[in-house]
Amino acid sequence: MTINLSTDDLRALDAAHHFHPFTDHGALQPAERRVIARADGVWLWDSDGNRLLDGMAGLWCTEVGHGRQEIVEAVRAQMSELSYYNTFFKTAHGPVIELSRVLSELTPPQFNMFFYGSGGSDSNDTIVRMVRTYWDIVGKPEKKIIISRINAYHGSTVAAASLGGMAGMHAQSGGLQAGPLPGVVHIAQPYWFGSAMDLSPDEFGIWAAHELEKTIDELGEDRIAAFIAEPIQGAGGVIIPPDTYWPEVKRILDERDILFISDEVICGFGRTGSWFGCETYSTTPDFMAMAKGITSGYLPLGAVAVSDHVAQAFHEAGEFFHGYTYSGHPACCAAALANLEIMRREKLVERVHDDIGPYLAERWAKLAEHELVGETRMKGMVGALEMVPDKTDLSKRFDPVGQVGTLARDFSFANGLVMRAVRDSLILSPPLTLTHEEADELIALVKTTLDDTWMQLKKDGRLG
Repeated sequence: MTINLSTDDLRALDAAHHFHPFTDHGALQPAERRVIARADGVWLWDSDGNRLLDGMAGLWCTEVGHGRQEIVEAVRAQMSELSYYNTFFKTAHGPVIELSRVLSELTPPQFNMFFYGSGGSDSNDTIVRMVRTYWDIVGKPEKKIIISRINAYHGSTVAAASLGGMAGMHAQSGGLQAGPLPGVVHIAQPYWFGSAMDLSPDEFGIWAAHELEKTIDELGEDRIAAFIAEPIQGAGGVIIPPDTYWPEVKRILDERDILFISDEVICGFGRTGSWFGCETYSTTPDFMAMAKGITSGYLPLGAVAVSDHVAQAFHEAGEFFHGYTYSGHPACCAAALANLEIMRREKLVERVHDDIGPYLAERWAKLAEHELVGETRMKGMVGALEMVPDKTDLSKRFDPVGQVGTLARDFSFANGLVMRAVRDSLILSPPLTLTHEEADELIALVKTTLDDTWMQLKKDGRLG
């Protein structure tokens, strides 16, 4: 699509008519608005021709990279044959049937049924309804409480925002502790660097897991419907749990009659070096929320993987009054099929586990030597580094929290690398197709960004 307007004209129109997500519109100046014009592989170009390395894979999603014509052609061919039809009223079509078959091959063995929507938020909304309806079906209607974690992110619709542990989102949902959705409880997150660090990481992982057990015991197992968690908390700042955390959580859940929901919207489809994050951490979920990497973001698609025992209960219970206009959209399913075929053919998941993941992680870890960095962490192709004012005392933080992260993020963009800031950390999630040479360039750009940020903070007297 060619738009014969200058960047300034595009920025002015954007300011006049486009309500951006997660944006302080009053503080967003016209000159700060970035217009992306095209993309190829791991690279983006803005409307002024500046090239940027896409260190966030779009928004955690372009697993196969940008510009894959195979996906474009699959969508074109599907839209030429059947551009749209719904899956209500006993109806299906080829792409949704085939995608469901493929997902049954790729997901853990307990999953053979899949429900479709448009993204991660509505996938988690769907799961809320399914979880509570399931317990009604099996004769335990008192099981309604869903346990989540502080600083978790499960989407921005009403139910999904309530599941998430973001206080700012709750405050804009009526000011209730867990938003407007009753029966959601939040427990501590497994974020060792964000803790008092008076325990070792392994000790802290056990402590954080026991917060789940403690809450179940306090509220009563007979009232708990489910526990929902991301294998790695993405938008919360790439919180990679200590190695002791997930085995203990699995033990706690295995001993109790509580459903487990693995939010795989970010971790799914190869990001952690397995097809799904639950496989990386050897957990056994009853539901998985999926989106993003399922199509590499080429078209919007969300999916819910429903375990066999849950699906069987629904099969015996009559109609489930739930669905979306675009559930199983044929063009979106075609995009997913082409995307997953690329991932399988090019062995991208294996590549993350065996090749580019370890290569990038080794170089990422060396950034911990920088004067500004208190910790680096990475799993597969998702990582974070924590910036601190004095690395000889990791208990110290910048005040106010978030300003340094924003400063570093802006330097990163200016240097030609897209990274995201969460509090005063920088986070990374590049396409799985990143080459060794591109990884080297990425690390060099991160180093330059840290140097620029450190020099500015030194000039401002904000270090040590």
